[in-house]
Amino acid sequence: MPQNGSFPQKSSVGGDETLSGMAEIRVRDADPAVDAPGCAAIYAPYVLKTVISFEEVPPSPARFGERMRAAHVWLMAEIDGRTAGFAYGSAHRERAAYRWAADVAIYVGEDERGRGVGRALYVPLIERLTAAGLWTLCAGVAQPNPASNGLHEALGFTPVGTYRRIGWKFGAWHDVRWYQLDLRPEESGPPSPLP
Repeated sequence: MPQNGSFPQKSSVGGDETLSGMAEIRVRDADPAVDAPGCAAIYAPYVLKTVISFEEVPPSPARFGERMRAAHVWLMAEIDGRTAGFAYGSAHRERAAYRWAADVAIYVGEDERGRGVGRALYVPLIERLTAAGLWTLCAGVAQPNPASNGLHEALGFTPVGTYRRIGWKFGAWHDVRWYQLDLRPEESGPPSPLP
C-alpha cells in the first residue's frame, strides 16, 4: 500500500474502476498544511446540524492541523480534485496498555454521501493501521445512524456495547454505539513495539 498517491476505489468493493461511471475517488495521505481547511469545512456541518459529532463549536483549521499531526493515519478522499471526505485513526486512550488500539472515524462531505466515499476511505485506513502494528480499532457511532452502523458492520466491526444517554446536544440525550474490529484475530501476542 503506497504511503502517498491514490488508492483507486469503486463504490462497491474496491478496485480501479470509476465511481458510478462518473468520477474516481482518489484517496491519499493528508497534508495538515494543505488539507486542514477542507477537513474543517466538511466537519463543521456535522457539529452545527447533527449529533454525529458531540462537539458544539466547529474546530478551526489550525486545530484540525494539530489533530492531523497527532493521528496515526489521516487519509483524504477527493473526487474531481475537490475534497470529498476524510478518515483517521488516532490513539484510543492515553494509558500505555492501550497503545495497540486506535479510535477511527470518517466524515464525508454533504454532497458526496452515498457515493462510496466511506468505504473508499475506510478500506485503506484499516490496511494502513494494521501495517502500523495496531491490533484493535474502535468506533463510536452516535445513534441513530443506520448508514454508519451499516458501513462498520459491512467492514467487519462488531457492536460491543452502547453508552446510553451519554451525550447532551440539541436539547436531548443521545446514545453512542461502540464497535470494535480485531485486526489480528489469529494472533495471541505479545504485540510488537510500535514505531
